[in-house]
Amino acid sequence: MSNDDKLKVKQTESKKKLFKELTIIGDTIFWIDVVGEGQNENAIFARPFNKIKAFPQKLTSKKYNIKNNFHGYGGKSYKCINFKNNFYLIWIDQITKALWFQIFKDAASQYRSQNKYLDSVQEPRQLSKSIDGNFDSSFVISEKNFLYGICEINNTDYLFSLNLKKTKQDINRIKKFKNFAGELSSNTSANLLSWIEWDSPYMPWEKNDLFFAQIDLNGEIQKIKKFSNELINTKKNISFFQPYWISETILVCSEDSSGWWNLLFLDVREIDNIFVKKRVKRNFIEYGTPQWVSGITFFSGNIKNLFCLARKDNSLIVEQYKDLEFVKEFSTPFTSISDFSVFRKKVLLKGYGSDFSGIVFEIDFAKKVLSNFSEQIFIDHIKDSSKPETFWFRGFEDQSTHSFLYRPLVENFRKPPLLVRAHSGPTSCFDGSYNSEVQYWTSKGFFVAEVNYGGSSGFGKEYRERLNYKWGIVDSYDCKALALELIKLNQVDSDKVVIFGNSAGGLTALSSLLYGSIFTAAICKYPVIDLKDMHHNTHRFEKDYLNSLVGNYANNHDDYINRSPINYIHKIKKPILLFHGKKDTVISYKQTLKIQEILIKNNKYSEIMFFDNEGHGFKNIENKEVVMQKCQRFLKNALDI
Repeated sequence: MSNDDKLKVKQTESKKKLFKELTIIGDTIFWIDVVGEGQNENAIFARPFNKIKAFPQKLTSKKYNIKNNFHGYGGKSYKCINFKNNFYLIWIDQITKALWFQIFKDAASQYRSQNKYLDSVQEPRQLSKSIDGNFDSSFVISEKNFLYGICEINNTDYLFSLNLKKTKQDINRIKKFKNFAGELSSNTSANLLSWIEWDSPYMPWEKNDLFFAQIDLNGEIQKIKKFSNELINTKKNISFFQPYWISETILVCSEDSSGWWNLLFLDVREIDNIFVKKRVKRNFIEYGTPQWVSGITFFSGNIKNLFCLARKDNSLIVEQYKDLEFVKEFSTPFTSISDFSVFRKKVLLKGYGSDFSGIVFEIDFAKKVLSNFSEQIFIDHIKDSSKPETFWFRGFEDQSTHSFLYRPLVENFRKPPLLVRAHSGPTSCFDGSYNSEVQYWTSKGFFVAEVNYGGSSGFGKEYRERLNYKWGIVDSYDCKALALELIKLNQVDSDKVVIFGNSAGGLTALSSLLYGSIFTAAICKYPVIDLKDMHHNTHRFEKDYLNSLVGNYANNHDDYINRSPINYIHKIKKPILLFHGKKDTVISYKQTLKIQEILIKNNKYSEIMFFDNEGHGFKNIENKEVVMQKCQRFLKNALDI
């Protein structure tokens, strides 16, 4: 590899990570950033809203590892609540395995020029004792100074409360859930709580229930009510997404009874008489996404100014509502949005596009009128990037299937080799956001295709359910069908077709190698290779995931065997390159270790590489550079280029 190649590989990752888990309260934005050299120490920072050049104030001064491990995949790791004219900051610390709490107020004006925007009203306090479990950060504070939250202890979820006046206290478990719970929220006076629950054999995006609870003056549950409506969820399995209170009596969420996650407004004046205030039914628009992690936000604001995200075609739109009435739709340049937060008329988000990544967007609608979000910001486009092209093709059972195509930026070949990417999940999707690995390969003359195979999210419930009981079949068929279509159109070299897949995409990639001769080689990171082992040993959140993807284990045992790559790896004669981290708690590296000898013996150029310091999803920048270098050498040999 030339020095120029090494430089380009290094440029695919930045050592500096900024603005994780953004939140806006009042005129201040909060976020988490790494401090020091390692990834295991971080802090919460703040600066004034819309003051991009303002020096950030570090709020948490001690050594913390602020991180959420709830249900295995985690989510947002802190919450800032505007309470009694102060900022109540609560965070999850993995060093002490406890909740911490601190109160701030706006600093006097003379100190703001000294980069001090908030004053500490109360020093950091360890609220809870250490627990052998995980906290979620969907906290609620009541007028009586009770903190409510959801935690996971010994594979059981609990609704709990803590007294904000005490330190290092035992968790007060006020409700034991049957199985999973999340998305805790409350009305403005916090006398009504809401949350979602789901149980075996469903994942939260397949079927869940919306619950409400009335809280008495002592902080105890007085009454619990499950929401039920014959037009929505009494006769079918539906999924509620992000129940969120916008006033004392009105809650907004989305639900997919129409086949798409659409808006639902509920009136909860009386817990025994919850009724639908308004429904917004729109096909081909999704106000939600699969709940892999907690704290995903599509709705923010209040009843006077509510802003909603929605996926429409291949981009995201922002909608504004006032008193439940639609005001305006704003187009955006974003393919993906994270950290969506609204305070009154101030909107904060982190946006991603096809040729830019992670731009922090801040706008005050009280001061500026927009027709398009692109008007507000200067987008720092990444030069010389290949833009995604939407391409629909006929997939499994001749169904219309979506993909993104990235054409090579240079002509290094008579016909470009094709790299087909199968996403992880498998209930996930490619959204067209900038990806440094994709751009690296297009800069080398490769043609890259991202397949949103049947089962992918973002295209409605029916599309998502195409994979039910057919994982390893529909997905691999769709990947092969796209490759064949591009060959038929004379776009790529039919002798140089490689499939990439991480995690669940690894099962798709390896399954695609077994049948037919379309793929020349495969490259996978931390792949699923043994469904039987996954059924018995995966973490709690995914334990029932295979019920819909493969079927009930007892009744479909043969399918678990037949669709596991570990059982046919000896039949594959194509070159395979595998990577796995030894700290992976989702898929054990020992499964990959089992096939190492067979793979390398049977397949010329095959190789397996393990990383001692990586888990499920590689984080270390130096390791990512090694992976890219190894991939390039592998493809040079496997494709004879």
